[in-house]
Amino acid sequence: MSPMFVAGFVGYSGSGKTTLIEALLGEFAARGLRASVIKHAHHGFELDREGKDSWRHRKAGAYEVLVASPHLLALQRETREPREYDIGDLLRRLDPVDWVLVEGFRHAPIPKIEVWRRDTGKPPSLPGDPSVVALASDGEPPLAAVTAVPRLDLSHPAGIVDWMLQRRERFRFSQAALPGR
Repeated sequence: MSPMFVAGFVGYSGSGKTTLIEALLGEFAARGLRASVIKHAHHGFELDREGKDSWRHRKAGAYEVLVASPHLLALQRETREPREYDIGDLLRRLDPVDWVLVEGFRHAPIPKIEVWRRDTGKPPSLPGDPSVVALASDGEPPLAAVTAVPRLDLSHPAGIVDWMLQRRERFRFSQAALPGR
Protein backbone atom coordinates (compact mmCIF):
# COMPACT_ATOMS: atom_id res chain seq x y z
CA MET A 1 0.00 0.00 0.00
CA SER A 2 1.28 3.47 -0.88
CA PRO A 3 1.94 5.91 1.94
CA MET A 4 -0.67 8.51 2.81
CA PHE A 5 0.26 12.09 3.63
CA VAL A 6 -1.75 14.34 5.97
CA ALA A 7 -1.64 18.14 6.15
CA GLY A 8 -3.69 20.25 8.51
CA PHE A 9 -4.91 23.76 7.73
CA VAL A 10 -5.70 26.09 10.61
CA GLY A 11 -6.51 29.77 10.94
CA TYR A 12 -9.12 32.23 12.07
CA SER A 13 -12.61 32.18 10.61
CA GLY A 14 -12.57 34.14 7.35
CA SER A 15 -8.88 33.51 6.69
CA GLY A 16 -9.60 31.43 3.58
CA LYS A 17 -8.94 27.86 4.73
CA THR A 18 -11.80 26.37 2.73
CA THR A 19 -10.95 28.40 -0.37
CA LEU A 20 -7.31 27.34 -0.19
CA ILE A 21 -8.18 23.67 0.32
CA GLU A 22 -10.54 23.84 -2.67
CA ALA A 23 -7.71 25.20 -4.84
CA LEU A 24 -5.22 22.62 -3.50
CA LEU A 25 -7.65 19.79 -4.31
CA GLY A 26 -7.71 20.96 -7.91
CA GLU A 27 -3.90 21.10 -8.01
CA PHE A 28 -3.57 17.58 -6.59
CA ALA A 29 -6.15 16.24 -9.07
CA ALA A 30 -4.35 17.93 -11.98
CA ARG A 31 -1.19 16.06 -10.93
CA GLY A 32 -2.99 12.71 -10.83
CA LEU A 33 -3.06 12.54 -7.02
CA ARG A 34 -6.14 11.57 -5.00
CA ALA A 35 -6.95 13.70 -1.99
CA SER A 36 -9.64 13.58 0.68
CA VAL A 37 -10.74 16.18 3.22
CA ILE A 38 -11.63 16.01 6.90
CA LYS A 39 -13.29 19.17 8.21
CA HIS A 40 -13.99 20.05 11.81
CA ALA A 41 -17.35 21.70 12.53
CA HIS A 42 -17.72 23.56 15.81
CA HIS A 43 -21.51 23.60 15.78
CA GLY A 44 -24.27 21.27 14.76
CA PHE A 45 -24.81 20.99 11.03
CA GLU A 46 -27.16 19.21 8.67
CA LEU A 47 -26.08 17.35 5.53
CA ASP A 48 -29.60 16.63 4.42
CA ARG A 49 -32.79 18.64 4.51
CA GLU A 50 -36.03 18.24 6.39
CA GLY A 51 -38.34 15.85 4.64
CA LYS A 52 -35.63 13.89 2.79
CA ASP A 53 -35.59 10.14 3.53
CA SER A 54 -32.21 10.26 5.30
CA TRP A 55 -33.39 13.12 7.52
CA ARG A 56 -36.59 11.25 8.35
CA HIS A 57 -34.67 8.08 9.25
CA ARG A 58 -32.24 10.02 11.44
CA LYS A 59 -35.05 11.91 13.20
CA ALA A 60 -36.88 8.62 13.74
CA GLY A 61 -33.94 7.44 15.85
CA ALA A 62 -31.47 5.69 13.53
CA TYR A 63 -27.98 5.66 15.04
CA GLU A 64 -26.43 5.71 11.56
CA VAL A 65 -27.84 6.44 8.13
CA LEU A 66 -25.76 5.47 5.13
CA VAL A 67 -26.92 6.84 1.79
CA ALA A 68 -25.34 5.36 -1.33
CA SER A 69 -25.70 6.13 -5.00
CA PRO A 70 -23.47 5.18 -7.91
CA HIS A 71 -21.46 8.39 -7.39
CA LEU A 72 -21.86 9.36 -3.73
CA LEU A 73 -21.62 7.68 -0.34
CA ALA A 74 -22.57 9.55 2.84
CA LEU A 75 -22.61 8.20 6.36
CA GLN A 76 -24.31 10.15 9.10
CA ARG A 77 -24.11 9.20 12.75
CA GLU A 78 -26.09 11.10 15.32
CA THR A 79 -24.91 10.80 18.89
CA ARG A 80 -27.13 11.75 21.76
CA GLU A 81 -24.22 13.02 23.83
CA PRO A 82 -21.66 15.47 22.41
CA ARG A 83 -18.40 13.84 21.36
CA GLU A 84 -15.25 15.32 19.88
CA TYR A 85 -13.76 12.88 17.40
CA ASP A 86 -10.05 12.17 17.53
CA ILE A 87 -8.20 12.86 14.26
CA GLY A 88 -6.67 9.37 14.37
CA ASP A 89 -10.12 7.76 14.50
CA LEU A 90 -11.28 9.84 11.55
CA LEU A 91 -8.19 9.18 9.43
CA ARG A 92 -8.56 5.43 9.96
CA ARG A 93 -12.10 5.59 8.53
CA LEU A 94 -11.00 6.95 5.16
CA ASP A 95 -10.17 4.87 2.13
CA PRO A 96 -6.47 5.14 1.27
CA VAL A 97 -5.59 8.20 -0.82
CA ASP A 98 -2.40 10.08 -1.60
CA TRP A 99 -3.18 13.11 0.60
CA VAL A 100 -5.67 14.04 3.30
CA LEU A 101 -6.24 17.74 3.88
CA VAL A 102 -7.59 18.45 7.37
CA GLU A 103 -9.42 21.72 8.02
CA GLY A 104 -9.52 22.75 11.66
CA PHE A 105 -8.49 20.30 14.38
CA ARG A 106 -6.02 22.90 15.67
CA HIS A 107 -4.77 20.63 18.47
CA ALA A 108 -4.38 17.45 16.39
CA PRO A 109 -0.85 15.99 16.36
CA ILE A 110 -0.35 16.50 12.61
CA PRO A 111 1.78 19.00 10.66
CA LYS A 112 -0.22 22.12 9.87
CA ILE A 113 -0.13 25.12 7.60
CA GLU A 114 -1.63 28.23 9.14
CA VAL A 115 -3.74 30.27 6.74
CA TRP A 116 -3.56 33.97 7.56
CA ARG A 117 -5.03 37.07 5.94
CA ARG A 118 -4.31 40.58 7.06
CA ASP A 119 -8.06 41.37 6.71
CA THR A 120 -8.89 39.22 9.75
CA GLY A 121 -7.31 41.90 11.92
CA LYS A 122 -5.68 39.24 14.07
CA PRO A 123 -2.04 38.20 14.18
CA PRO A 124 -1.02 34.69 13.15
CA SER A 125 -1.24 32.32 16.09
CA LEU A 126 1.61 30.06 15.00
CA PRO A 127 4.42 31.15 17.34
CA GLY A 128 2.86 29.05 20.12
CA ASP A 129 2.24 25.93 18.03
CA PRO A 130 5.21 23.72 17.13
CA SER A 131 3.06 21.62 14.74
CA VAL A 132 2.66 24.58 12.36
CA VAL A 133 5.23 24.03 9.61
CA ALA A 134 4.39 27.01 7.35
CA LEU A 135 2.34 30.19 7.10
CA ALA A 136 0.24 30.68 3.95
CA SER A 137 -0.52 34.38 3.82
CA ASP A 138 -1.62 37.23 1.61
CA GLY A 139 1.16 39.51 2.80
CA GLU A 140 3.74 40.12 5.46
CA PRO A 141 2.48 39.29 8.96
CA PRO A 142 2.97 41.77 11.80
CA LEU A 143 6.56 41.87 13.05
CA ALA A 144 5.60 40.24 16.35
CA ALA A 145 4.36 37.18 14.47
CA VAL A 146 7.40 36.63 12.27
CA THR A 147 8.83 33.18 12.88
CA ALA A 148 11.29 30.75 11.39
CA VAL A 149 8.61 28.82 9.47
CA PRO A 150 8.42 29.35 5.71
CA ARG A 151 5.85 31.75 4.33
CA LEU A 152 3.80 30.53 1.37
CA ASP A 153 1.88 32.72 -1.08
CA LEU A 154 -1.82 32.18 -0.47
CA SER A 155 -2.59 33.38 -4.01
CA HIS A 156 -0.38 30.68 -5.56
CA PRO A 157 -1.86 27.25 -4.68
CA ALA A 158 0.36 25.46 -7.23
CA GLY A 159 3.39 26.74 -5.34
CA ILE A 160 1.93 25.51 -2.05
CA VAL A 161 1.38 22.04 -3.53
CA ASP A 162 4.95 22.09 -4.91
CA TRP A 163 6.23 22.97 -1.41
CA MET A 164 4.15 20.18 0.17
CA LEU A 165 5.29 17.58 -2.36
CA GLN A 166 8.94 18.54 -1.91
CA ARG A 167 8.54 17.98 1.84
CA ARG A 168 6.11 15.06 1.66
CA GLU A 169 8.01 12.97 4.24
CA ARG A 170 7.19 15.61 6.85
CA PHE A 171 3.50 14.90 6.16
CA ARG A 172 3.68 11.07 6.09
CA PHE A 173 0.79 9.54 8.03
CA SER A 174 1.68 7.03 10.69
CA GLN A 175 -1.19 5.41 12.57
CA ALA A 176 1.21 4.41 15.31
CA ALA A 177 2.04 8.06 16.01
CA LEU A 178 -1.57 9.09 16.57
CA PRO A 179 -3.52 8.81 19.80
CA GLY A 180 -6.52 6.50 19.92
CA ARG A 181 -4.69 3.51 18.45
